[in-house]
Amino acid sequence: MTDAETVEIGARIMAANDRKAEETRRQLERAGLFMLNILGSPGCGKTAILERTLRALKGEMRIGVIEGDLETDRDARRAGKAGAVQVVQIETRGACHLDAERISKTLSSFDAEKLDLLIVENIGNLICPADFDLGEHARAVVLSVPEGDDKPGKYPSIFLMPRTRVAVLNKIDLLGVCPFDADRFAADLRSVNPKLELLRISALSGDGFDAWLDFVRACAQEGRRMRGASAARTRRPREHEKHRA
Repeated sequence: MTDAETVEIGARIMAANDRKAEETRRQLERAGLFMLNILGSPGCGKTAILERTLRALKGEMRIGVIEGDLETDRDARRAGKAGAVQVVQIETRGACHLDAERISKTLSSFDAEKLDLLIVENIGNLICPADFDLGEHARAVVLSVPEGDDKPGKYPSIFLMPRTRVAVLNKIDLLGVCPFDADRFAADLRSVNPKLELLRISALSGDGFDAWLDFVRACAQEGRRMRGASAARTRRPREHEKHRA
């Protein structure tokens, strides 16, 4: 296969994914359901953050979860026990990322009327998932202290994609234990994307977690506004027809 063929095939794959992602986003917006995509490397604490989030917001909002993994439903079971209203596991059988087609097929398993927010926990990877729009409305990229302070500079693309709103530094309880320069990390992140908000948290101890919960609440609030706008659009044609009659 020539380089030209490789580029053309890759472009067609991404174009098809982007079209499906836009369809999915429109579908979610009609239903008034906000989708948050959580990305990060294996072991950074995505599932632990999700579990603590579900427990903290149980009774306050109804959260559905899509879990992406190469194999097993372990994370889906953890999310269900923590309080997710609905959980669907996607096993990719070796694929290193989720894509819009998989997410689109999964949405039929959810009842949007019974949810205030939909969270996707993407496959652990800082490279492959970065380029694949799933139809989400926002992205949160999770890093952790044991990974080292150089990751924003080494893996910039995941922080630059549209809809990436926050970077989350997890496991701050290990600062001082692991070699990690917090100032260097923050400066590196600002140099990659100065608009990105940085949240410093510990899913284990709960330090800084209120800021993360506020971000999740803001996502759900956007979903409620979408639902209200969708309901208003539905009412207007009916009122117009009533006036004509």
